Amino acid sequence: MRRLTSDGDDGGLAARVLGRLDARLSRDVERPLALALSGGGDSIALLRLAAEWAGARGRRLLALGVDHGLNPDSGRWNAFAEQAARAVGADWRGLRWEGTKPATGLTAAARTARHRLIAEAARAAGARVVLFAHTADDIAEADLMHREGATLGRVREWSPSPVWPEGRGLMLLRPLLDEGREPLRDWLRGQGADWIEDPANADPRYGRSRARQALAVGGTERQPVSEAREASSAEGLKTVGEAVVEASRDVAARTLAATLVCVGGGATPPRGERLAALVRRLRAGEAFTATLCGARITASGETATLVREAGEMARKGAGPLRLTPGVEAVWDGRFAFVAADAGWSVVAGRGRLSHLSDADRAALAPLSPQARAAWPVLVKDGAPGPALAGAGVERRGLVAERLRLTLDETTHEDDLISAPRWRNAMEPPIFPDRHIQTVGPNGAADDRGPQ
Repeated sequence: MRRLTSDGDDGGLAARVLGRLDARLSRDVERPLALALSGGGDSIALLRLAAEWAGARGRRLLALGVDHGLNPDSGRWNAFAEQAARAVGADWRGLRWEGTKPATGLTAAARTARHRLIAEAARAAGARVVLFAHTADDIAEADLMHREGATLGRVREWSPSPVWPEGRGLMLLRPLLDEGREPLRDWLRGQGADWIEDPANADPRYGRSRARQALAVGGTERQPVSEAREASSAEGLKTVGEAVVEASRDVAARTLAATLVCVGGGATPPRGERLAALVRRLRAGEAFTATLCGARITASGETATLVREAGEMARKGAGPLRLTPGVEAVWDGRFAFVAADAGWSVVAGRGRLSHLSDADRAALAPLSPQARAAWPVLVKDGAPGPALAGAGVERRGLVAERLRLTLDETTHEDDLISAPRWRNAMEPPIFPDRHIQTVGPNGAADDRGPQ
């Protein structure tokens, strides 16, 4: 493949994109850089640019393609994507969405499945960053869909994986957000490269296809990319424990939404109207307790405290999490555990707190009753009762770590290098004060075919 940084129009595009990769990614490290590759024009352009960058910066490039099994040509598309990846020296892994497909909400389910498969494969390979080929046109289409009532979030250049807990610790980088779809294809033609055109992209049954057609005929005004991106401050937000967060009453709505999702351990952000009502009550100085996204928010005085809603855990009937020796397991989306030997399970504290030792109950005393009820405890086969800790069991709180990524506290892959802090579960819980400094909306997936 000829170099992409030659003079002329090619060099202008390549220099911009390679500069964005330089600004976010580490050089000369062993772990691979992952890339979502569908075989469409956008992803093929990104593949060629990323391969140029990786070759010059001492990185391995791993291309990941997902066959959803929904189109009779999907197998051919994946074969084409594999050939394109190997042609530029990238490694390849083909993934497939197995199982029964839903009769309704298929587009959203396929989108989630794609992100989940890619996240699992990237983490298994040791990658910390996955490249996605969203463009300025995708932002414009999503904005139009949003104005027409769709609930899509906004894509950002640098954001966490939208699936949880499969995507924990994984960031998505979209270095083409300032580039247009047609200029990318013109650039590919100049490179002599081929790509796939998915007929679904022109199918009016799909909302994104309708938005694309409306923008193409000039039926609506295209919003500038710089205005389509939003950020907000997280001043006044702090964690006061491994899974407890305090917020000021003037906390930004986007910050509050992210915090609710992280504290609740889920992946679905709150609906706009429910979030807006919660913000109004906070701003009004009202004292109240409410539940949203699996989190319980208690407003009193100048602050609001967010903890996991233990009642929802009970209503969902979440059973014990059995730990497999040596394998990390995530409990309730908020804690990760690794056990050295067999026989351990993780359960909620609710209904078991009175059976803890005096020392364990004292360790939990700083927490509110709701937080204690939703706190993880360990049970061991043959043991007389539950305990906060067990010999050979390590625990890691995920809420603060997840907030750090979601609220833009990381700006570079180097920020992700240090290993997460594992604590031996024999240690008592630690409740450090820690301020979150910046915030942005959570990453959003798209519903595209090959781009």
